[in-house]
Amino acid sequence: MKKSRKTYPVVDLFAGPGGLGEGFLSTSDANGQARFQDAVSIERDEFSHQTLQLRHFLRAFGPDGFPDDYYSYLSGDISRAELFARYPEQALHAEKSALRISLGVQEHERVRGIIDRELAGKDKWALIGGPPCQAYSLVGRSRMMNNPEFEKDERHFLYREYLKIIADHRPPVFVMENVKGLLSAKVQGEPVINRILTDLMDPEEALGGTGNGTGYRLYSLSHEGEMTRDADPRQFLVKAEEYGVPQARHRMFIVGVRRDFKVVPRQLEKSQPPSVSETIGSLPQLRSGLSKKDSLESWRSVLSEFDEKALSRHLNGHKLATAVKSEISNVLNNLGSGPTERKNTVRPGRSNLPHKVIKSLHDDRLSVLTGHEARGHMPSDIHRYLFCAAFAAQAKRSSKLSDFPDFLLPKHRNVAKGQSGEMFSDRFRVQMADNVSTTITSHISKDGHYFIHYDPAQCRSLTPREAARLQTFPDNYKFEGPRTAQFHQIGNAVPPFLAGQIAEIVAEILDQIDADHG
Repeated sequence: MKKSRKTYPVVDLFAGPGGLGEGFLSTSDANGQARFQDAVSIERDEFSHQTLQLRHFLRAFGPDGFPDDYYSYLSGDISRAELFARYPEQALHAEKSALRISLGVQEHERVRGIIDRELAGKDKWALIGGPPCQAYSLVGRSRMMNNPEFEKDERHFLYREYLKIIADHRPPVFVMENVKGLLSAKVQGEPVINRILTDLMDPEEALGGTGNGTGYRLYSLSHEGEMTRDADPRQFLVKAEEYGVPQARHRMFIVGVRRDFKVVPRQLEKSQPPSVSETIGSLPQLRSGLSKKDSLESWRSVLSEFDEKALSRHLNGHKLATAVKSEISNVLNNLGSGPTERKNTVRPGRSNLPHKVIKSLHDDRLSVLTGHEARGHMPSDIHRYLFCAAFAAQAKRSSKLSDFPDFLLPKHRNVAKGQSGEMFSDRFRVQMADNVSTTITSHISKDGHYFIHYDPAQCRSLTPREAARLQTFPDNYKFEGPRTAQFHQIGNAVPPFLAGQIAEIVAEILDQIDADHG
C-alpha cells in the first residue's frame, strides 16, 4: 500500500455554491484519503450559502459516503430540515463550517476569530477563493463605464478583504481566482491587476504596515517560473478547455507561496475535454416551455406556425438552403414523436465514455435527476431557436444575425448593427455538439439566447443540470433556490474538475513544506 498523505485544512472565501471547494474536498490520495478538509467556507448570497451548507453537511460523512436519506431528499420524500435533523452531528459541522457572512470591515474581526478557531493552531493549510467578479467583467464594465459611481463599487476593492485575511493568518499557500476582465480593468487610470499583484506580494505593507519581511512569491498555473513585477499578467490566465473542462472558460488563477518556503509549484497538465454532446447528450430530451399558457399541445401548435415558405425565400440560392430546410421540416413533420416533457427527472445510465469528466458526473445511487427542466420561452424565440439549431447542425457554426431571415429578427433597436457585425452579431448562440461550450456565465439566469441546445427538435436553451454538467458539477450536486438562482450559482462557479487539478498542486506544495520544515 502506498504511503498515505496528510489531510490539510482549507479556508474558502467568497465561496459561491462551492465549485472551487468541491474540487479541493473531493481530492484524495492513492489510498482514498482526502487531501483537504473544510475548515471554513464563507459566502453571503442566500441560495449559494444554502447549496454550500448542504455540501458541507454531506462531506461530514467522510469515507462512509452520502447517507441514503440525501437521495430521499433529492427525490422529494423528505425535506431539507428533516434531512439535517436526522444527522445532528453532520448538521452542526455544516453550520459551523459553511457560514453566511458578508465579508468586509464590519465583519473582519469576527471572521478573524472564526478562522483562528477553526484552524486551531495548524500551520499547514490553504486559503482559496476570490472576490466577486461582476465589476471586473468585460460586459459589466461596458455597461457601467459612464457611471460615476462605478469606481466606488465595493467589488473593486473586496480583494483587500482577502488581502487582510492573508496578512492576519499568513497561509503557507493561497489561490486567488478572478475573471479575465481583471486584466484590462482600471481605476483612476491605473490597471487594477498591477495593484493587486503588488499587494499580494507583500500584503502587510499594502495595508499600511511595515511588512514582516516574508511576503509571497506569485506563480501561474499555466506558465513556469515566479511571476515578478515585470511579468505579463496574462500569464495568470487558465483556459479551462485545455485542462479537460468541456467549456471555453478563461479565468485568472494566482498562486501565492509564502517566501520563507522554498517551494516552486508545477503547472497544470493539459488534457483533451469531452464535447458538449458527450457531456450532456445522455440527459433526457426535453421540449421547451412556453412562457404563457404552456402545454404540449400549445407548444406543438407554436412550432407548427413556423413560416417555412418565408424561410425558403430567405434561403433561396444559399448553399445550405436544402439542408437547413430539410432539418427544420423533419422537426415539424415529426412533432408527434418528438420530446413531450418540459421536465424529466430520469437519471441517465452510466456512460461508456472513458473521459474522467464524464465518469465524475455519474452517481449510481441517484434515483432522480435534479435541475433538468426547460425554461419558458416566447413563441418567437422558440422559432429562432429552431432555426439557429438547424442552421448550426448544417453550417457547423452558430448563426449570426446576418444569417437570420427577416421574420425571425428580434424587434430590437440594435438589430441592424448586429446584422452588419458592429455589435452583438451572435446574440443567439448555439452550443455546438462537437465542440466545447462557450463560457457558462451568470447571464444564463436572465435568458437563454447565448445557450441554445444543439438539438433542433428540443427548441430550447440549456437547463440548470446541463449547465452544471458543462461546469463539471456531478449530477448529485443539488443547487438550492429557484431556477434563476441555480443558474446564477452555476454561472459564477469554478469548474470542480479544474479545481481538483489545482488542489493536487496545492497539496503537493503543502507536502513539500511539511517535508522541508517538519
